[in-house]
Amino acid sequence: MANLILILGDQLTTRLSALENADKNNDLVVMAEVKEEASYTNHHKKKLVFIFSAMRHFAQALTGQGWRVHYQEYQPDNEATSLGQVLTQRVKEHQPARIIATECGEWRLHQQMSQWQDTLKVPVEIRPDTRFVCSKPEFADWAQGRKQLRMEFFYREMRKKTGLLMSPDNEPEGGNWNYDADNRKKWSGKPPAPAPFRMEPDDITRDVIKLVERHFSDHFGSTEDFHFAVTEQQAWQALEHFIDYALPCFGDYQDALSDTEDWLFHSILSPYLNTGLLDPLDVCEAAARAWHSGQAPLNAVEGFIRQIIGWREFVRGIYWLLMPDYADENRLGNTRKLPWFYWTGDTRMRCMHKAIDATRRNGYAHHIQRLMVTGNFALLTGIEPKEICDWYLAVYIDAFDWVELPNTLGMVMHADGGYLGSKPYAASGKYIQRMSDHCQNCHYRVQDATGDKACPFNSLYWHFLDRHRKAFASNPRMAMMYRNWDRQASDKKQALIARAEWLLDNLDSL
Repeated sequence: MANLILILGDQLTTRLSALENADKNNDLVVMAEVKEEASYTNHHKKKLVFIFSAMRHFAQALTGQGWRVHYQEYQPDNEATSLGQVLTQRVKEHQPARIIATECGEWRLHQQMSQWQDTLKVPVEIRPDTRFVCSKPEFADWAQGRKQLRMEFFYREMRKKTGLLMSPDNEPEGGNWNYDADNRKKWSGKPPAPAPFRMEPDDITRDVIKLVERHFSDHFGSTEDFHFAVTEQQAWQALEHFIDYALPCFGDYQDALSDTEDWLFHSILSPYLNTGLLDPLDVCEAAARAWHSGQAPLNAVEGFIRQIIGWREFVRGIYWLLMPDYADENRLGNTRKLPWFYWTGDTRMRCMHKAIDATRRNGYAHHIQRLMVTGNFALLTGIEPKEICDWYLAVYIDAFDWVELPNTLGMVMHADGGYLGSKPYAASGKYIQRMSDHCQNCHYRVQDATGDKACPFNSLYWHFLDRHRKAFASNPRMAMMYRNWDRQASDKKQALIARAEWLLDNLDSL
């Protein structure tokens, strides 16, 4: 045998660098469901179903294309409980010339892979992950010498590199790079939100659902109503569904929150992008074609493409540029433990309940629910960054460390001192009221900042600003906030601080 080719659960594409120039007759593809990867955090049940089922379907497709595949299905009594142990078994059995892999997306696993050549006593070739627009060295070159990194400037470079939404004279289509200011409408029920894309489970997926229920019954979430795509063909159908039914309104309502709709106009394509079932450039080009054909407006298409070649590529670059020290950042000195209702949704705060309940049921919540509801609350209350980062990694079907950690630690928690974002995404209940209909159904009153029925976000917001004044007062983007705080009467300030401190002492009862 020539080579063992390892394919991970988030590398489900035949365009993977590890498969380049491979020999179907002599090389052996190795894939494995292992306890270590399934259990190192409290992965949502739907996340486990999705990844295991997608892996099994991909292995089946490879076999159908003539590849030789060794596939280990999960069993609690598997002798090999880690990827390293699976490879140890295969090396002993086949005596390969080398092991070939594509670089992984997590520092924890990266460290293990870096040691395999010594522990397995066989050459290990780890190839770059070419599924991204920007390579690690290219991002490092771009970042070199910059005191702060700003996604907007990086995004413009990626637009130029790819040619997406660029005119023949290399200027942005429509004259602007960014149409975010047009994408902040509140959704009032019209136009109606489209039904989400659904793919009914086949026999393979149903078997995986039974496995997860049997062996991961204590994990967060539910397997009920699993309807995600699990193959490349199905993922393309999901992309087409988004472009046909949701993309035209995505821009206008991408920041909206709804008390009755889980999905609104969001694509729900991140699970497929992050596991390799969809290629990011293919997705962006499909969206760009929708604009060129008049099927979707520019603000929707630009906003969608920016999420992929802008923000997604940007946070990956930061992850690999700054790890492993980045994971320990806690510049605001937060020490508070995560409230238990993050796991149950049992809170009278309507926005928090709806976001966590959707997360429990779907393994998904859109970016504003993550950033401005569950994330904003964690920021305002001073949750320890590792606590909230571990929660995001566990509960979302699209969460892998390279994308989850910078988003949560940097953007949500501002724990990196502003390296990723120029100001913290802190907001009072007024933001949630402006973007949603949650407040009208809430136990608390968004109009009030003090008193037993006052919206917790309001006083917590002012408490956050007050206790971190030293860190933020000189930030020009926060000057107006501090002017507003300073002009309030001293007795009102004291009442706000007292209300917030009571809330901080009683988070689990909210």
